[in-house]
Amino acid sequence: MLTAEEVKTLLSDIESDRVERTISTTNTDKFGQAICAFANDLPNHNLPGYLIIGADDKTGSVDGSIKITDQLLKNLGGIKTDGKLQPQVSMTVEKVSLEGGM
Repeated sequence: MLTAEEVKTLLSDIESDRVERTISTTNTDKFGQAICAFANDLPNHNLPGYLIIGADDKTGSVDGSIKITDQLLKNLGGIKTDGKLQPQVSMTVEKVSLEGGM
């Protein structure tokens, strides 16, 4: 599990092939593309990738108006088994609350 400080560090590194930030809570195509890219790990980082919901992609700032609900977490977890990513990827979904976020 990531700590709030680790998430803040990921948010501050704006140009990273291991982190995708988005304000959207519904763009499952974008989410799937990011997860697929992390799973492919073409730069061979051998480190996990992170999809951060509720953060601006250009600035890394947290949008405190976005509500991360149980249903959203369930939907994100469902990307693993919806059949669009083959072979099935290994992923974990978790909520980390930051100052200014919900």
